[in-house]
Amino acid sequence: MSKVMIAPSVLSANFAKMGEEIADLERCGADMIHCDVMDGVYVPNITFGIKMVADIKPITKLPLDVHLMIVEPEKYVERFIDAGADIVSFHPEASKDAHLTVRKIKDKGAKAAIALNPDIPVSVAKEYIEEVDMILLMSVFPGFGGQKFIESVLDKTIEIKALIGNRNIELEIDGGINTSNVGEVIKRGINIVVAGNTVFKAPDRKKIIADLRK
Repeated sequence: MSKVMIAPSVLSANFAKMGEEIADLERCGADMIHCDVMDGVYVPNITFGIKMVADIKPITKLPLDVHLMIVEPEKYVERFIDAGADIVSFHPEASKDAHLTVRKIKDKGAKAAIALNPDIPVSVAKEYIEEVDMILLMSVFPGFGGQKFIESVLDKTIEIKALIGNRNIELEIDGGINTSNVGEVIKRGINIVVAGNTVFKAPDRKKIIADLRK
């Protein structure tokens, strides 16, 4: 199995000290920076947009993993990549043409991912399996940080792994991950773990990132 990577979500960071927060994540061993972009339409919350990604990019060597929880992502993916996104994930049902959205992402040189909410069947991913570089499995309903992990989402991993087969596709999970459930997550073959409050509220971020990777 490939290395387990930890992607702290800056949704849980102190926005007034974002530069310091990013530097601390690097120091503590994070593998990438997860940026949750919410528009208040697709999800009932608003976070940040293109400028935040552009401001983070020059201050870190870590890849930027940008999760678009927005309607019509096809209108914005190229601008997010120009701003510094290395991976762009979006929700197919929020796009008017999800295949076009994937092509736009890949044509700009970034990795493309689709995100599946807890109530979206794995069968949706089948349509994009030959095009995407990653599948993001949501273990909470998107919109807010600090939610409780939905354990039943792990039941999808068998079907997802079978669908991926030998393809070079990463499997990421986001929502409610902590040291009590990460072992089961990793056991299911998920190799990118997003964690927000678990990392940012920890008294020792370096230790918690190491613990999540075990």
